[in-house]
Amino acid sequence: MTIGTTTRSEPKTALIFGVSGQDGAYLAQLLLGKGYTVHGTSRDREMAGFVNLRRLAILDRVALHSAVLTDFRSVVEVIARIRPTEIYNLAGQSSVGLSFEQPVETLNGSIGGTLNILEAIRFLKLDTRFYNAASSECFGNTGDRPADEATLFHPRSPYGVGKAAAFWAVANYREAYGLFACSGILFNHESPLRPARYVTQKVVRGAADIAERKTDRLTLGALDIARDWGWAPEYVDAMHRMLAHPEPEDFVIATGETHKLEEFVAEVFSRFGLDWRLHVDTDSGLMRPSDISRSVGNPGKARRLLDWEAQTRMTEMVTRLVEAERRRRRAEQQAGTA
Repeated sequence: MTIGTTTRSEPKTALIFGVSGQDGAYLAQLLLGKGYTVHGTSRDREMAGFVNLRRLAILDRVALHSAVLTDFRSVVEVIARIRPTEIYNLAGQSSVGLSFEQPVETLNGSIGGTLNILEAIRFLKLDTRFYNAASSECFGNTGDRPADEATLFHPRSPYGVGKAAAFWAVANYREAYGLFACSGILFNHESPLRPARYVTQKVVRGAADIAERKTDRLTLGALDIARDWGWAPEYVDAMHRMLAHPEPEDFVIATGETHKLEEFVAEVFSRFGLDWRLHVDTDSGLMRPSDISRSVGNPGKARRLLDWEAQTRMTEMVTRLVEAERRRRRAEQQAGTA
């Protein structure tokens, strides 16, 4: 996999909505390494902690702005001030489970925020390339056939519904107004920057707690769900490649492999010398009103046109997550004894 490059001659300036999240932080790091001037937004830059930017040691290299994605004036003002060559929309409520509890906010953020960026680009008549974060949740259950760019959408959560609506808004503006606007349909991608509420981090931290004898139990929902898991830093590289591509096109980004949550749990616990079957309970109350039993993507188009292919598979991802958690705990212990 070679590093994607851009042939555009103007100065490279990127604006990342949602720079404080996992993908936003890794994308900022990637673009800074390519010589970009990087701007990022938060609802209130004075109050935001930007923990992930701090963890990657790039906080002082990103120009930060306050912007509310669902407020059109706020979006127009920040885009007009920066006039970026590239805009990445990674903002919004990102938890599928939480979207069932906050459906209105989730839907408003997905479709309203995306439309505000599209309208701002059109209104200001900017030659700006726009990336929108879609999601494998748009597909719902993929069954035995990996989903590609031609697979029909059947979302099974408010989060998926919002992402599907935003996807079609991007396609409409591309076709109606000639904007360079595209969506990346990313399957699950993880890293140590994921919040603790995500199941991958819940499992890693839970196993670490059991190994340290802080607890003896970990409670999860359905263990037979299957997911296509990749490594987040590789997936943000795919985002950049989409905007460097000569034409605006939508791409599925995935590993093409699927693993059950039970496999992931077993791998994690084994790294701590534990048998997961002795410590893990299941609770139907943790299951979503409607869930996806199997989700897997076909990244063939990205391989052909972007020269992108996932390098990190599930077992290596587990190794990296466990090592990062051990480093985090050692750092906390050292800070506590200092």
